[in-house]
Amino acid sequence: MAAADARGTELGRYLKARRAQVRPEDVGLPVGAGLRRTPGLRREELAALAGVSVDYYIRLERGRETNPSPAVVDALGRALRLRGDAYERLHELAELASGRIGELPAASDHTVRDSVLRMLESVRPLPAYVVSRYNRILAANPPGRRLLPGLWDWPQDQRNLTRYLFLHPVGRTLYQPWEETVALSVAHLRAVAGADPDDPELTALVGELVLKSTEFARLWERYDVCERGGGQKSFRHPKVGPMTLTYEVMQLARTGGQRMVVYQAAPGTPDETAMLRLDSAGARPESAPSDHPEPAAEPCPASMLSPAHASAS
Repeated sequence: MAAADARGTELGRYLKARRAQVRPEDVGLPVGAGLRRTPGLRREELAALAGVSVDYYIRLERGRETNPSPAVVDALGRALRLRGDAYERLHELAELASGRIGELPAASDHTVRDSVLRMLESVRPLPAYVVSRYNRILAANPPGRRLLPGLWDWPQDQRNLTRYLFLHPVGRTLYQPWEETVALSVAHLRAVAGADPDDPELTALVGELVLKSTEFARLWERYDVCERGGGQKSFRHPKVGPMTLTYEVMQLARTGGQRMVVYQAAPGTPDETAMLRLDSAGARPESAPSDHPEPAAEPCPASMLSPAHASAS
């Protein structure tokens, strides 16, 4: 498929997924009598709300129209009740489809610079790690490794945080609540994937998870989008007990999307005591990788997801 067609198709997928999540009553339309076979809004309803012809909207959704004007994109965003990251993603996909953005992001680089490895060590005893654009764990300091028990039993090329959340038995019990954590993780993966949906690393990961996890398949089809820059996570850790940590996410320049994630806790709290045990001799380290140390990916507020998310997850 040509690049322009692929980008137009991705815009169409996004419009269709978001249309399915808006109920007629949400936008002041009558539900009408009888059973609606279409989840959410019909194409003609969304076209009318956005002030475009049904034929034009159908061509947009099917990837045949790839040059919507900014005014049309704005109208569609308002009609779909998009906010924040979801609204920005609609504009980004429209820009990509039209060719107004000519370059996709640089390919992911899985080599972690020595200066970054030194930073990981310098922030101890805080748990910290580096992930690729698509959440593959590339490096971590010792407490960062111990934060994710069981992950290091997998081969290096399988150590992906999203895979860990859905397919590892510890990953399914470590985060509290698990349902909210995985929904935000998938929304973040959608956000970073939108510009290059055919990336081989991404398609292999998504293909595996769709086949092996019905929860992932359902969340991926929702097309919720959420960029993450920090927040809070609660853990039920099998070695150091429950703890709630805040984290910051730092983009690493010239790496094709690598991020460094650092956790911390308020001084003098039980959360800090539990966290510090991850760096103590009393917490047995997970088996260290043969080349680099390693790590994970994170969320943003549930309010950034679609209004129907809470009941769905």
